Amino acid sequence: MKKFILGAVALIDPVLAEAADAVRNDYDGRTNWPTHYVFADGTDMGLSVKYQYDLDRFSHDEGTYEDAQTNRRKEFGFFVRKKGVYDATAVFDFQTKTWLDVFFRLQSKALMGSDAGALRIGFMKTPVGFEGNTSTGSTSFMETSLPMQAIYANRRLGIDWALTRKAYLVQMGYYNGGNLQGDLDGHMVAGRAAWTPLNASGNVLHIGGSLSRETPYGTNDGRGRYTPPGVRLRALPEAGLATRRLIDSGALSMAGHVDRRGLEALWIGGPWSVQSEYLDARVKLENKPAYKAHGWYAFGSWVATGESRSYSAGNVSDVVPKGRWGALEFVLRYSTLDLDDGPTLGGTEHDWTFGANWYLTKYLKLQGNYVRAISDRRDVRVDPRIVELRAQVMF
Repeated sequence: MKKFILGAVALIDPVLAEAADAVRNDYDGRTNWPTHYVFADGTDMGLSVKYQYDLDRFSHDEGTYEDAQTNRRKEFGFFVRKKGVYDATAVFDFQTKTWLDVFFRLQSKALMGSDAGALRIGFMKTPVGFEGNTSTGSTSFMETSLPMQAIYANRRLGIDWALTRKAYLVQMGYYNGGNLQGDLDGHMVAGRAAWTPLNASGNVLHIGGSLSRETPYGTNDGRGRYTPPGVRLRALPEAGLATRRLIDSGALSMAGHVDRRGLEALWIGGPWSVQSEYLDARVKLENKPAYKAHGWYAFGSWVATGESRSYSAGNVSDVVPKGRWGALEFVLRYSTLDLDDGPTLGGTEHDWTFGANWYLTKYLKLQGNYVRAISDRRDVRVDPRIVELRAQVMF
């Protein structure tokens, strides 16, 4: 216990020291940090930063994991935008050495005089899944749920169109060329739609769904060796510093295409909120029956200090604190994922996660999660219990 407490102090202290002035002088989040500049014509140019430091402690894991503490994300980005006309961004994560969002988006109203949606081109998140399209700095839990990890397609190179209205939203995209790391060759079509009959601050009802079909390509390496198209579905036990996945479909080679489906729902009523999502994937295999995987999650949130979760343009973001001591949120999630189908024994897992989030300002957040994971793969059961802490600075 002493070791854990000392580790937690080591996690929090450096970030608190860096952000002390923000806590004292910007407790209500109204002051603009000097990270961007607005020109006379309205062009806004600036930098974005997301820094996270995590501490994970594992127990009851049969020696599967080692305790860890390190940087989780070190994202640095540049943006330029003009409200109602265009925006462009480029973000790189120096922790994982990967490109994140790199795109240019144009608002149709600037060209046509009427709003027919926004057209975006570049490297961006695909419109399949609710939780996966939430910023990793604005999630209620430290890590995404089991089904989102396994089934969500993440980012691809392509083009998409989105139309957002107060009562609904529609997004469609075509992607070809994999990602900026040179992986995931193939093409994909995807779409997402949602109905929002309630859409006001602290009073939201969002019901939606998504569909996609991805066709992976085979690849040739530098020696001319061909690797057939394949898919792999797997998930960590909702702990970002875990080094082993408890359930894993393994490589599903000779994959013709992957169909992904999602159903999503969100309700926000003042300080209370409920969010849930169902996801499944069907992998068409050559000369074999199709492989199917599915899972879902549901979670509840209560902001004890009275604020509401933020919602805009079909997605959620952090609670914005109003008081001198910030906002305090408690969350509870259940998630489950089944990767067993026919001869493919990828395993099953379900997790309970309890969390607390302290939003000191709109730039500084502290998070804590306790995860109780229960897994079974080929009659091998590993049921770790995980304590996670995170300090985050984001602007």
